[in-house]
Amino acid sequence: MMAEQDKKRLPRKDLPADAHIDTLAVREGLPPTQWGENSEALFLTSSFNHPDAATAAARFANEEEAFVYSRFTNPTTMMFERRLAALEGTEACIATASGMSAILLMVMGLLKAGDHVVCSHSVFGSTITLLATQFGKFGVETTFVSQTDVQQWRDAMRPNTRLLFAETPSNPLTEVCDIAALAEVAHAHGALLAVDNCFCTPALQRPVDLGADLVIHSGTKYLDGQGRVLAGAVCGPDALINGPLMTTLRGAGMTLSPFNAWVVLKGLETLSIRMAAQSTNALKLAQWLEQHPKVEQVFYPGLPSHPQHALAMKQQNGCGGAVVSFTTRPAAGDVTVPGPATLDEAALRLRQAAFHVIDQTRLCSITSNLGDTKTLITHPSSTSHGRLTEAQRLAAGITQGMIRVAVGLEHIDDLTADLARGLDTLNT
Repeated sequence: MMAEQDKKRLPRKDLPADAHIDTLAVREGLPPTQWGENSEALFLTSSFNHPDAATAAARFANEEEAFVYSRFTNPTTMMFERRLAALEGTEACIATASGMSAILLMVMGLLKAGDHVVCSHSVFGSTITLLATQFGKFGVETTFVSQTDVQQWRDAMRPNTRLLFAETPSNPLTEVCDIAALAEVAHAHGALLAVDNCFCTPALQRPVDLGADLVIHSGTKYLDGQGRVLAGAVCGPDALINGPLMTTLRGAGMTLSPFNAWVVLKGLETLSIRMAAQSTNALKLAQWLEQHPKVEQVFYPGLPSHPQHALAMKQQNGCGGAVVSFTTRPAAGDVTVPGPATLDEAALRLRQAAFHVIDQTRLCSITSNLGDTKTLITHPSSTSHGRLTEAQRLAAGITQGMIRVAVGLEHIDDLTADLARGLDTLNT
């Protein structure tokens, strides 16, 4: 007989306790409605009815688990949250409107004025701006350190350090941090470790298995997989997700729409096979780029030449992921490319070479997104990291000659031919 407390909780799907990740990606969520739909239902409603006023009061007071208002409870959104939590191996998940709003929610929900964050300086440009500038205004201080030097993380710790934040592999250099080592540093000082798992997804890497406390996602990327919607998520222990983070979401409203949740929920069904295929393509492209005479350096964890190759293979299930970055040799001749006055001639020559390669592509999409089934190409210094100063970019290793390719599902021969069009005609 169902316990009285269980009657006040939303039902769960009856799945084997040892179900594999590929099964969870297709099956986890909520039981079907009374209509028995096979594909998950999309609940486009702002609010939910209650049988009586007393029940409504109990539900609003969290005495009974139920759907109340779609700003913080919605069946479709919960299906996505349960599925992603299952894939990441965490107790709970909270969905947000975007990847950046997931980071915003985490910091707002867990930190206060006077707290200190240690963060890799290799994270996404908007993350640096959010932590250093926006939260700096409210008294949360951030120290930025090397992604790969664990000693720098140790040296940056203070009595008021509450959070360590890393993105591995990083964007766009694909630097890999030692998650287990950073977890030890964090926990020795009573702090939490949060890891942005956007590049790998749980198909390749599960940070909590290595000691991380929280996992951040931009569902806009590989979780959706086709560049259709914005979405974000924070995965972690129930005490944090359904405690301070849910309280913050309920009041501040960084809410994921049910429609976007439904789109990403369906994207999760093919996550593993997409990541495997796109990673295979990326390795082939990286190997080809490494042999091209106009390419200065290739950044890809799957290559033995990558500084953290062994660590990446250990953490990422032997897979390098689907993002490849590379730098070109500087352009020769007259400098004609536009650029900010802060750039010297050497930097402008690098930018001109990168722009030439990008502009000669006919297959790749020129956009700063990643995770699409289509191959996307971008110039990080002027797009995703364009709001940083040149000094901040160089500190992170991002030069004007860097190009990032988020490899899709096209045939590898077509991709190499597309990039060869620009590289082969580059005047260096």
